[in-house]
Amino acid sequence: MRGGGKVAARAKSPSPPPAPTTIPTTSWAPADRSVPEIIGSLQEDYYNLCMEKSRKINSFVWHLLQEVDEEIEKGLEGIILNIPGNSRLMPAERITGEDFWILSRILKKNPHINGLDVRYNLMSDVGAYYAARLLQKQHKLIYLNLMFNDIGPEGGELIAKALHKNTTLKYLRMTGNKIENKGGMFFAAMLQINSSLEKLDLGDCDLGMQSVIAFATVLTQNQTIKGINLNRPILYGEQEEPTVHLGHMLKENHCLVALHMCKHNMKNCGIKQLCDALYLNRSLRYLDVSCNKITRDGMVCLADVLKSNTTLEVIDLSFNRIEDVGAKYLSETLASHNRSLKALSVVNNNIKGEGLVALSQSMKTNPILSNVYIWGNKFDEATCVAYSDLIQTGRLKPDNTDVEPFVVDGHVYLAEVSNGLKKHYYWRPTYAEVCSQSSNAGSILVPVGPDL
Repeated sequence: MRGGGKVAARAKSPSPPPAPTTIPTTSWAPADRSVPEIIGSLQEDYYNLCMEKSRKINSFVWHLLQEVDEEIEKGLEGIILNIPGNSRLMPAERITGEDFWILSRILKKNPHINGLDVRYNLMSDVGAYYAARLLQKQHKLIYLNLMFNDIGPEGGELIAKALHKNTTLKYLRMTGNKIENKGGMFFAAMLQINSSLEKLDLGDCDLGMQSVIAFATVLTQNQTIKGINLNRPILYGEQEEPTVHLGHMLKENHCLVALHMCKHNMKNCGIKQLCDALYLNRSLRYLDVSCNKITRDGMVCLADVLKSNTTLEVIDLSFNRIEDVGAKYLSETLASHNRSLKALSVVNNNIKGEGLVALSQSMKTNPILSNVYIWGNKFDEATCVAYSDLIQTGRLKPDNTDVEPFVVDGHVYLAEVSNGLKKHYYWRPTYAEVCSQSSNAGSILVPVGPDL
């Protein structure tokens, strides 16, 4: 295993800090005792193992394990242990690779936990080594979120190879870990062997052209993956070769439900390749081509395919440049032909009043289109009145759009609200838990699994 020995050596020989004489004084642990009050087995195992290995007790983990123990005592099964390093609702002490070693030891044989979310921590390749070992030992884990943990190509290789024999994990999120082209190739090779993984998120992982093409090739045969995120690869050149291969994959694949291709430098030629495939594909329900370079000409192809395609339910065109003409093409198809699309996002597309009003008019004759997101375009008074009427008449529910009407001096205006297809893909709100129904409508309308 290339690089594996080096990672393992680092992980097995950490230089631990001096053992704490008391539990850290926090609002969650008693400050007047040298021995904590143990109320559950996970918390007890964590404390004992920290003492045995001379590791400092992480007070944030300590508190969360207490909550999990309480859930286990109630007889709950299928618990997801959430240890986010970016929690805004309580003070979070980020866990390191060595901390994850302790966690993996106590979770290895626990039958009650089937999900682990350790996003935005400091695990690095050391933590990836222990995550790989956990995947080999824990046969109940179906969800693992390692988003933004400083995992590199070597750590990616370890996790990918651990999934060769793992038959339980269904959802893996590696978002933001710079596994690069090398790590991406190991994940592509893994999909040739693994037959249990249903969703894989490799967005913002610095994948290269070679690995993106490898995924497209593998997915022509893999009939298990339902959702894949290949956002923001590092591509060079203007020929859009990865898009050509992904288009070919869609012609052959009859299982994929959600495909995310944000920031692929896709132009009209690329969207045409995808549209040609969508004439034949009958499984894809969620297409994300946001943050690309698609213009009005690309909408000619998309509008035409929507006349015959009956499976697409969510299309994200945010941050392109379809303008009024492109919006009109879509509006005409949605008004007279398509009756399957449920959600459309055209946020920040340089659309003016004429195109936005056309989209609003299509909703009056199309009973299926329920979610429309338009913020970031150029609103005029006609636009504000049109969407205000849709909301007030109940045709467009307030939770299904990203604008809210208000009146000043007799004139109607639109304000932005925090609704969208994937508002909380990266971040967590500061004031409450995520409201997934309105803020993450894409995963509600097309449920593939946790957190795509």
